[in-house]
Amino acid sequence: MGDVQSWSGGWPPRQPAAAPVPPAPAPYAAPAPPAFGSPHAGMRAAHTDRERTVDVLKAAYAEGRLSAAEYGERFDATQSAQTYGQLAQLVADLPAGPGLGPVGVPMAVPIAPVPATFLPPPTRPAPNNSVAIASLVLGLLCVPTMGVAGLPAVVTGHIARSQIRRTKESGDGMATFGMVLGYLSLAGWSMFLLLGMLAVVAHG
Repeated sequence: MGDVQSWSGGWPPRQPAAAPVPPAPAPYAAPAPPAFGSPHAGMRAAHTDRERTVDVLKAAYAEGRLSAAEYGERFDATQSAQTYGQLAQLVADLPAGPGLGPVGVPMAVPIAPVPATFLPPPTRPAPNNSVAIASLVLGLLCVPTMGVAGLPAVVTGHIARSQIRRTKESGDGMATFGMVLGYLSLAGWSMFLLLGMLAVVAHG
């Protein structure tokens, strides 16, 4: 037995520890799509989104679904809307309705433009008041006329402002500017006459 080497590590001999088996990877789960209108309804809208909403309103007005007053109110609300949710509320009861945008946001469905024949008539700007124009011209003539046009500028300015309040015409700014120039001219002449009288009294 001299050839048998003695085992000093005890019996039975220890086996090397097995390497730990890595856990199986979890199956891939695709992210859930965003809910319709939430939470992206608060996302800020762009000019193109407002234009698409206006197209829906135009089509509804042309088909008789909206009256002229309703169309005007919703058009104004569209221009002041800031988010997708506000735009969706304006077309929620119309056939085009709110569509699903590229990020799951309700937005107006683009449609073909409505012919101009069916659109509300455009509002024409109010004309300028002729008396207001005269007041402005007289006010500008105060300097070359040495203040002679000051009083007519003030009188025509007051008349023009009275007419503008009654007829809703434009030109209130011109009338006011003509009045200011006229009053400055009158104040200058008054100061000149006062100084002249004081000079006469002082030398008299």
